[in-house]
Amino acid sequence: MGLHLSQIDEADELLTNDPLALLIGMVLDQQIPLERAFAAPLELTRRLGRSLDPADLAGMDPEELAAVFSIQPALHRFPAAMAQRTQKLCQIVIDSYDGDAARVWTAAADGKDLLKRVAALPGFGIQKAKIFVALLGKQLGVEAPGWQEATAPFGDAGSYLSVADIVDQQSRDKVRDYKKQMKAAAKAQAG
Repeated sequence: MGLHLSQIDEADELLTNDPLALLIGMVLDQQIPLERAFAAPLELTRRLGRSLDPADLAGMDPEELAAVFSIQPALHRFPAAMAQRTQKLCQIVIDSYDGDAARVWTAAADGKDLLKRVAALPGFGIQKAKIFVALLGKQLGVEAPGWQEATAPFGDAGSYLSVADIVDQQSRDKVRDYKKQMKAAAKAQAG
């Protein structure tokens, strides 16, 4: 089973098979449509003319990487900030995980440890970390003991709360509807 986050086969295949691409897509998943965020790692490989490598990205001149992110259409609404965040992510992968992005989850002792590791990455608050860990558990078979409890409510079976639940266009639409309801409720409460 592969991921279906960008709704573009080649981009989703990259996300499924390249842990760094998946992490970068999740970092970019804010303030832009989720499909665009998760298609960006593939576009980044095209712009660079090579596969994603944490040492390569971390070692790039920051202005050069920001320029790559800024080529129109930009990879994100805030290309320079996201290029910088991507470089920080890659440096952590090198420093803490021996350059292997998958070790963020494969080396975790349990769900709580995994959540802590993900939450420590740049661009991951606690909610985004829970969503990412739920995605790993629900769709990629990462079975750190206690991952569902650590990710509640995003780890709940049968929910349509986040990208962790998107497996096709119908589930994506259900997640979008849920998010719209949450925004409307927050707006109504703010009054």
